[in-house]
Amino acid sequence: MFDKVDAPFLIAAFASFLASVALWFLVNHDYGIFVGIWVPSILAFWVGVRVRLGQGR
Repeated sequence: MFDKVDAPFLIAAFASFLASVALWFLVNHDYGIFVGIWVPSILAFWVGVRVRLGQGR
């Protein structure tokens, strides 16, 4: 189901999500929102890479 190329993208998206939540509650709401919009961007890039590699199923 998942290949070697998938792990870095999923880890980056999850880390971005955790950083976003931490920034939201601990630092500043605006910083949390800014980092939070990275999550769908990372996942969209992941889909593009899978399609480019011919693995889009």
